[in-house]
Amino acid sequence: MLRVCTGDNSISHAAAVIGIAIIALGDPIGTQMSKRMFELILQYGKPNARKMVPIAIALTSISQPLPELVDQLHRIGHDPDVNVARAACVALGLIGAGTNNTRVINTLFALELYHKNDTSVLTLLRNSVGLTHLGQGLMTLSPTYGDGLLIHQVALASLLAVAYSCMNSEELLIKKDPLLLFFIVPAIGPRFLVTLDENLEILPLQVRVGQAVDVVGQAGKPRKITGFQTLDTPVVLEAGKRAEFVDDTYEPLSPILEGFVIVRKRENKANEEKQQ
Repeated sequence: MLRVCTGDNSISHAAAVIGIAIIALGDPIGTQMSKRMFELILQYGKPNARKMVPIAIALTSISQPLPELVDQLHRIGHDPDVNVARAACVALGLIGAGTNNTRVINTLFALELYHKNDTSVLTLLRNSVGLTHLGQGLMTLSPTYGDGLLIHQVALASLLAVAYSCMNSEELLIKKDPLLLFFIVPAIGPRFLVTLDENLEILPLQVRVGQAVDVVGQAGKPRKITGFQTLDTPVVLEAGKRAEFVDDTYEPLSPILEGFVIVRKRENKANEEKQQ
């Protein structure tokens, strides 16, 4: 993909940059390597490649506003090429979608002051502010699920529709068809964990919520989270967080505690209650 970005300026350069982000999606090591590629493209790439770099950066961290990425997009938002600046405005909305992140909001307001005379950029900035407040912090656009191991194909396709619209954001997203932004709707999903009983009634249970830890290959039964807090469901799971039950009274019917999870009381616990 990086080789495609060389040579004469072409629209295929923009598609190749997005391709790099898709290849790295869900892979922490690949994501770190792709950031280096994006910096090189931003410095030495052709215009069609440069204007898609902010969108590609956002695709590797959807609804996960890492401070270094927010600062990088803030810097790109001051680029003399207005197409690159517009893409940075959309990218900030994608990485901050559904997080109510203060850093992202302050960055968007700072860019709004910088581009106060450009109505096209202001329109995209206000859309990004709305995405940041998506669902009042209860929704996400992330196409990954299952502790980040699986990819929701419909969500990824809807994000790509918006990403490719940014190849000519002034004509497509601002002048001709701003409704293209609604292609992002299929990617919207819950960020919370709700436990339900077998009758689909909400059943509050105590869970530990903490930073996810990779335990693949470790002996025994190592703890899968660190720095946890004990909360009652429903709870909001931030990016990179994982939940586990405090006790074994109930067992989940899903191996992954995300979204809506049906639980049932374990047979031995149910028998003990009957004997009592």
